[in-house]
Amino acid sequence: MRVTICAVGRLRKGPEKELIDDYLARFGKTGRGLGLGPATLREVEDRKGGGLSAEAALLGKAIPAGAAICCLDERGRAISSPDFAGQLGKWRDEGRGDLAFVIGGADGIDQALRARSDLALSLGAMVWPHMLARVLLAEQLYRAAAILAGTPYHRT
Repeated sequence: MRVTICAVGRLRKGPEKELIDDYLARFGKTGRGLGLGPATLREVEDRKGGGLSAEAALLGKAIPAGAAICCLDERGRAISSPDFAGQLGKWRDEGRGDLAFVIGGADGIDQALRARSDLALSLGAMVWPHMLARVLLAEQLYRAAAILAGTPYHRT
């Protein structure tokens, strides 16, 4: 199952990009034998300032056709890392070829796009900057693959 992170805004070179690249590479290596990955990042920008609906249209174009959609949203469900791994495994086992994680801009994600999603996921009660949300998601993808592979990376 291919994974696409669809996000508003461009990530510049720096520590966040290095962390994302590292965790997504780890996810690719660990997930390959499990039918997970590769993971790619698709960034969109609303240069015309059209707001949430314009961002949603751009994000919609970045989402692969037929993909399961998981929106990262502060109003979403907060789940444990093992439960997140289980959800990835469930989508994979259902034969979903693609999974898209959607990270909106500063104002969040348009309601219509949230309504289309299979899951709205919260990274916790705190709100994270969008660039750090990408890092946290990339790490959790690697952790999920490690959990499914039975490696010692995730300790309970």
